[in-house]
Parts: sequence; structure tokens; C-alpha cells
Amino acid sequence: MRTFEQYVEKLRGMRPNVYMGGKLVPRDDPAFMPGINTIGITYNLVNDPQYRDLVTATSHLTGETINRYNHIHQNTEDLLKKQKMTRLLCHKAGRCIQRCMGIDAMNALSVVTKDADLEHGTNYHERFLKFLHYFQENDLVANCAQTDVKGDRSLRPFEQQDPDQYLRVVEKRADGIVVRGAKAHNTIAPYTDEIIAVPTRAMTKNDTDYAVAFAIPADTEGLYLISVAHNQRRRKEFHAPIANAGAAHSITVFDNVFVPWERVFLCGETKQAGQLASLFATYHRHSYTGCKPAMTDILMGATALVAEYNGVEKASHVRDKLAEMITVAELVYAAGIAASVCGKRAASGTCVPDVVYTNVARYHAGVNIYHEFETLADIAGGLAATLPREEDFVNPETKGFLEKYIMRKADVPAEKVHRCYRLIENLISSEPGAASQISGIHGGGSPIMEKIAIRAMYDLESKKEIAKYLAGIVD
Repeated sequence: MRTFEQYVEKLRGMRPNVYMGGKLVPRDDPAFMPGINTIGITYNLVNDPQYRDLVTATSHLTGETINRYNHIHQNTEDLLKKQKMTRLLCHKAGRCIQRCMGIDAMNALSVVTKDADLEHGTNYHERFLKFLHYFQENDLVANCAQTDVKGDRSLRPFEQQDPDQYLRVVEKRADGIVVRGAKAHNTIAPYTDEIIAVPTRAMTKNDTDYAVAFAIPADTEGLYLISVAHNQRRRKEFHAPIANAGAAHSITVFDNVFVPWERVFLCGETKQAGQLASLFATYHRHSYTGCKPAMTDILMGATALVAEYNGVEKASHVRDKLAEMITVAELVYAAGIAASVCGKRAASGTCVPDVVYTNVARYHAGVNIYHEFETLADIAGGLAATLPREEDFVNPETKGFLEKYIMRKADVPAEKVHRCYRLIENLISSEPGAASQISGIHGGGSPIMEKIAIRAMYDLESKKEIAKYLAGIVD
């Protein structure tokens, strides 16, 4: 396993192809460092005896100890540990830990490449296992580029006026393929080692050019990462862990990018393209059963703390709102546990979480996200949006006034109240706070997509049979 320092050094040596604010920027640009530091948590905790068993695993390929974010789940225990690890590490970061996308894509590929080989006689799974060995050996970070820009949503990929609205194969050569198109919402792409591209939807027989999956280094020629970073306002005096974390995202443009065959994992297999799109979503939504309860934990903790500092922690409406937050966090987490325990091994040997329980969890997390932010805003009051800058809390001319008038309960020092409201500002009245509300709904799929997955996989016929039995209906 590599160190955090080795990860950062690798980023500095990559070909410049990241754009932000109208210019070409290095991967260690200051705007990216909070996100890079967030990834650093996944590297730094592997040597901590308290967390080592949770954040490491044993590779089923080599028997070596690897980072769990590079592991292919072999059993239900692996799924449970990934979920628990994700919740814990999000607590450490105060936000999404970001590294789950890569391993969710790798697990989906491990299943689908084997299934494609069994049906078509291809050798995708052998290619995948070689790439997996490289991925684990070098302890890499990957982004999963799934969401195509889509163009006209009423049209299928092959029907688009501009055929590049979905990523597609434009040329097949003896040594590989050439692809063109763009993927959106690619979190961590500006500071990742690899880009793993997978389909975004089910494909028809007319969409064969779009049924493609592959992995390429993030600095491959022809790849453009047009990026935005969401970070907390830089702390100067009142330093705190939440201010050290951040995230960046990109629209990833593939401008006639060459992909060698050994890194191509699907090419024209429309059935498996749809399977891969769905399976990555399943794995990623299962990761949300760890990170979304963690985010509720953080919002809940801030709500309870500010209520205590304001002296309203025993008010019935406050206790009721906190109970609502608890039920959401633990219901989502419990459904994730159920998805893990009810997971099934695919032909490749990879354990797949239960689809229905996974989507039920992700759906409830998504539809409740705004309510949780509203609850914290309600209990905290308007100061989260109008809190003076921290410099004013140390300026001799204004410090005394702010310390006097930010006071709540007499036994809670002014600095604690200030720090509490600074945290709430970070959570709900900041650039990352706004972005996290949207990603809380759409990350891993919008609520409607979870409903579609639930309805497609749920055994409703058996429930009808129960109704028939109780009604005395005989077919």
C-alpha cells in the first residue's frame, strides 16, 4: 500500500489536462487540496491500529493486505465492513469520503465482465483481473465516469442529433478503440489516478457503439477535465477538521481518446451494458447506506449541540425533530445492513448487495436530505447565514462585542458558541453545503431511479397471491 505522500507525488507527475476558471491548472492546485486531503484519510488510517481491520482487506487475487477501497467483495462480511468503514470515514472528513466510486465500479466490472464472457466467449474478465492486479498493487484511486451529458432526454443514444451526447466508440483498431463524448458530475476526477468509464443506461441493438466500458489513466492524451472545486472558506484562526476537507468535480471530455484493448471491458455488448449501468448504481447506492447516515449523524450532532448551547435542548419540538433525524439515519443504515446480509455471489465470485434493500435505503436518504438541512437551519436560527468573518472575532476593536453578544447559556464559553455556528455555516450556508444538498438527492441516482429499480426487482406477484389467499380467490 502506498502512502498519502506517494499519492500526491504521483498526481504532481501527471500530464496537465485539468482546466478550472478558464485556465490549465496543476492537480495539486490549492483549490483541489481540500479534496486531496479528504482522500488522504483513506491512506493515513491504514496504519492506525484502531481502524486497520476496517480499512484494509486481503486481496482474493494475491493474498496481500490491500486498502479496502481496492477490494472486490467476496462475501457479506465484506459488504458490511465497507458500509461501516464509509460511515466512519465520512465522520472523519465531515463529508463524502469520495473514494467509493472507483471500487464500486470495479466490483460491478468484476461481475459483468465474467457474465459477458460466459455469454459471448469474450476475454473481458481476464483483462479485468490483470487491471485489478495493477490497481491493487499500486493502491490507486479511480473515478467512475458514468453519467453521459445525454442531450435530448427523450431520445436514445443512437437517435441524438449529435451522436457524441453519449460516449461512444468511433473507431476500432487492431490495438484498441477510439472513443468520443463526455461524462458529467465526475467527482475527484481532477485528482484521481484512473478514469473508469461505464454506460449510463440500458442499450438497444441500435446502441452498440455506446455499449462500451474501459479504464484509462486520468492524464491520457485527448482527455480534458473541466473542473470546479467546492471548498469551505479558509480558516485563519479557528482551525477545525471540517475546514480541511472538500471536493472537486469535472465534466470529462473524451476527444478521440485511444484505449488499448487490454483496458477495454465491454465493446458492443448491449445487454451487459445495461447490466453494468444498473450494477454500478447498486454498488454505489450501497455505499450511500454508509455515507448518508454519516451525513445525517453530522447534521444531527450539530442540531443537538446548537440546541444545547441555546438552552432549548429539552423543548418538545427539538426532541421531536432530532428523533426524526435518528429514524432516517438508522433506517437507511439498517437497510444497508439488510442489503449486505442478503447479498448473493455472482458467477465471478463477487458478492452483490440485495438490489431492493439497497434502493430502499438510497431512496429514503435522498428524499429526506432537504428536510435534514431545514431542521438544522430551523433550530440554529439565522446566524448560520449572517455570522461575521472569523477575523472579526480576533480584531481587538470588535472581539469584545462579538464575544459578549454571541453568548447563549452562561456556562458555555463564547468561543464554543462561535465554533458551533462556524460549523453550521460550513454545513448549510457554504458552497459545499449547497452542493451536498443536490448531490444528496442525485448522487448515485435520483429518487425516481431508485423507485424504478425497486419496482423492477420487487416480487409484487407474491404479494398478490397473499391477497388472493386471504380473499378466497382461486385462479
